[in-house]
Amino acid sequence: MRVLVAGASGAIGRPLVAQLVADGHTVVGMTRSDRGAQALRALGAEPVVADALDAAAVEHAVRGARPEVVIEELTALPRHYTPEAMRDALAASNRVRTVGGANVQAAAERAGARRYIAQSGCYYYVPGPGLATEETSFAVDAPPLIAGGARALLGIENRVLGAQSLEGIVLRYGFFYGPGTWYAAGGSVAEQVRRRQFPITGGGGGVWSFVHIADAAAATLAALTRGARGAYNVADDEPSPLAVWLPAYARWLGAPAPAQVSADEVEDPDARFYAMQLRGASNAKVKHELGLRPRRREWLGDTK
Repeated sequence: MRVLVAGASGAIGRPLVAQLVADGHTVVGMTRSDRGAQALRALGAEPVVADALDAAAVEHAVRGARPEVVIEELTALPRHYTPEAMRDALAASNRVRTVGGANVQAAAERAGARRYIAQSGCYYYVPGPGLATEETSFAVDAPPLIAGGARALLGIENRVLGAQSLEGIVLRYGFFYGPGTWYAAGGSVAEQVRRRQFPITGGGGGVWSFVHIADAAAATLAALTRGARGAYNVADDEPSPLAVWLPAYARWLGAPAPAQVSADEVEDPDARFYAMQLRGASNAKVKHELGLRPRRREWLGDTK
């Protein structure tokens, strides 16, 4: 199958391209840089350099690829995570996802692609009891950055799932961990934890859903041919409160125990939301329909 991956040199893009190539697909990887193109060529993909925000360049790239399936994995997130870097980068990332993604989808429709798969997230659900399903609403009335991200992803999902000429699928990934991510042993979150700069706020009751980067890629590979139009939470089997996963992660890293602070000590409302109100996501649908069998997180090994 001919597959075009937009955002192919990013955190999810590279392992996805590797799996697509290993599965025998012809892969065209769209990236913004010559460096990204070199990495994609080494993985066995045909690279094409185009800025997603340049509609003409995207049109040329997609028409040349002649894809049967297009996978939209566009982001502009910082390579090194800090709360400050995220605040600075989120607007740019949302623009790439919404404006750039619309350019890619429009070109895919004109090029005759059959199926369109787009990245979303399962970390913006409204707070509440139990795990969120794909039918649960997004937290559009949350603190500013979270609400902005939720609205951006809703716009992407409405665009993809509302397309008439494409089979639209939205994959709501959990927080990525594994090689090349912020949560890898050498990643920037790990470094913050080692420095005790990632505290447990307000009791740490917020429930986080993670997914290994290779498992996220595997679910995306499965979505080439399986699954119906709609959204899927792509997460592992162990959504965990911050107060559970963060100390276990610190022990796994050999880091000091995380600091514990009250909600009143944290001025950032978005940080308080993630620490105290975040809602975990059910992965029942993706396991049943796309066959996801997520691995267990290494750092949770000593929590049971």
